[in-house]
Amino acid sequence: MNAIMEQTKSLEKYGIMSDNVHWNLDGETLQRMTVEKGMGLESENGTLSINTGKFTGRSPKDRFLVKDDYTKDRVWWGRINKAISPDNFDKLRNEIAKYLSDKEVYARDAAVCAHPDYTMNVRVVTEYPWSNYFIKNMFLRLSEKELENFEEEWLVLCAPGYECPDPKAYGIIAGNFSILDFTRKIALVGGSEYPGEMKKGIFSALNLILPVDKNVLPMHCSANVGEEGDTAIFFGLSGTGKTTLSADPNRRLIGDDEHGWTAENTIFNFEGGCYAKVIDLTEEKEPDIYRAIKPGALLENIVFKEGTKEVDYFDSSITQNTRVSYPIDHIDNIQVPSYAENPKNIFFLTCDAFGVLPPVSKLTPGQAAYHFISGYTAKVAGTEAGINEPVPSFSACFGEPFMPLHPAKYAEMLSKKMTEAGVNVWLINTGWSGGPYGVGSRIKLKYTRAMISAILEGELEKVDFDAHPIFGLHMPKYCPGVPTEILDPMNTWLQKGAYVSKAIQLAHSFHINFDKFASEASEDILNGGPLIDSHHSLNEHF
Repeated sequence: MNAIMEQTKSLEKYGIMSDNVHWNLDGETLQRMTVEKGMGLESENGTLSINTGKFTGRSPKDRFLVKDDYTKDRVWWGRINKAISPDNFDKLRNEIAKYLSDKEVYARDAAVCAHPDYTMNVRVVTEYPWSNYFIKNMFLRLSEKELENFEEEWLVLCAPGYECPDPKAYGIIAGNFSILDFTRKIALVGGSEYPGEMKKGIFSALNLILPVDKNVLPMHCSANVGEEGDTAIFFGLSGTGKTTLSADPNRRLIGDDEHGWTAENTIFNFEGGCYAKVIDLTEEKEPDIYRAIKPGALLENIVFKEGTKEVDYFDSSITQNTRVSYPIDHIDNIQVPSYAENPKNIFFLTCDAFGVLPPVSKLTPGQAAYHFISGYTAKVAGTEAGINEPVPSFSACFGEPFMPLHPAKYAEMLSKKMTEAGVNVWLINTGWSGGPYGVGSRIKLKYTRAMISAILEGELEKVDFDAHPIFGLHMPKYCPGVPTEILDPMNTWLQKGAYVSKAIQLAHSFHINFDKFASEASEDILNGGPLIDSHHSLNEHF
């Protein structure tokens, strides 16, 4: 272990008086310390596995932004972006500093944003060794030379063992919290062991800093690049196929979750790793993720098969949100460094369990902005308690919990960049055809892959399109490798009247959801929504 990895620098300037600070430890050392402290176990192939306690996912209701001169007129305040005063933030920061002063702590100097023009240094101080391991995997790892004169732009303090004793007195809701202060450039995480709070905290910070200060569009998406240098971007909420469809043996992965789009039309990864769900994981379904789970990776909340150290990926007894983090170089076919130019196609992935949306459709700039702001997918029956039939689910910009600005701001940036770069935007339905969930069947993955391949290879530039009568989406009449009859979803339903009724029902859900954004949206964006609403007659379309 070299001198840089085990420094003796102090954390006193942050009010942390601990004399037992481990700096920039390597993964093997962090893994050994985690196991020795009884905080983790090793699987049969030597991968570290930990349990995140009562929080097995983020706690969105406990996320706050400090309201001050920098944020007060910029942030879209409300249910997602809740305000906390600078004074209450200071009190909590001092409490965490005092709490960590009595602990053995782990400091890591890292960075985010892979493009050198936008790289931001982040120092992370954690109470647990495996929390530090997570940051080693997920943020950009720095060379010894880069570490020598490191100065952080942002600081993350993570104290899972600290719980606020009197939340109301500090302006928060519960004992746990995740707070960003954009003026002091500090992220606080307290009371939750879930390491995704740190990752998403910095992502949320970038989602304000980059568009406001750098003219960069931040995106909750995956991205890959082809042999000809053409970049593709995949937006999609959980369960829509974002990770699966961006993993393509013929294209290099730029990143799987968070990217920026610069004024120079470069797409760059924010991160140095991947954070993938592993519930029901098999090598056949997700070969890249499966093979990435090896020493250097960190498993969360999985269960071993009884009496063994073999992971049972089908056991959800702790949580459905079982995960693994690993450095991006655990994937074979990656873009190095993690950025590329020439974005040509954007895919919005949705799992429409109503069986209404076409499996593939091309969007106008107005439609693209509308569907980007909407961020639609559907929750399927049985996935959550009390859900017995499909339920529409909307998350603005496909990442609403992490977006400090009004969604229309991001949508307008997207529309402008699309137009300037000549990018095509496509809506891909990976959900149901021939009827809703329980009646129809899920669109075959091989068909979805064929559609995306046809688009990437320019095959759909040669075909004619029909406009969907209710959503106005442009549906190709032909796509290589895909049965023609499924391209228009109405063709797949036995009862056409039932299809129309269900399509209108979903269109109304879109309109109702969009009402809260309408005041900030341009006329072009408003016209990008479904053509039919409560004021239209069916006879206008049929």
